[in-house]
Amino acid sequence: MNILNKSFKNINILEKSMDACWLRNEVTSNNMANVNTPKFKRSVVEFESILAQNLSSKPIKEKLTHEKHLSVGNLNINQINPTITKDTTSKYRKDGNNVNVDVEMANLSKNTIRYYMLKESMSSNLQKLKMVIK
Repeated sequence: MNILNKSFKNINILEKSMDACWLRNEVTSNNMANVNTPKFKRSVVEFESILAQNLSSKPIKEKLTHEKHLSVGNLNINQINPTITKDTTSKYRKDGNNVNVDVEMANLSKNTIRYYMLKESMSSNLQKLKMVIK
């Protein structure tokens, strides 16, 4: 794999990760907005574990006999999407609501740090790509 293909793959993964962080912010904000809604169950976004599972899975070994054959062992990042699930395992209050504002604020802070780290990594990858193109 040449350096441009690797850079584009990294950029695509970073883009998907940033999209997942954005979705996580929306879900966390929704959780906090419903802190006083009886029987409301908080939602959780799963992405990193899904991405890690797909990145660690061993690609199919193939032998291409023609240059126009398509490779089947490459990760298609467009098929990896974050999932939103309801947390029904915990019960925080007697009214059935399981949103803890302190936990949600900590998750929001953690997610914000993750988003800015991904943004910096994306910027670094784009700078490298720019340098290669020049």
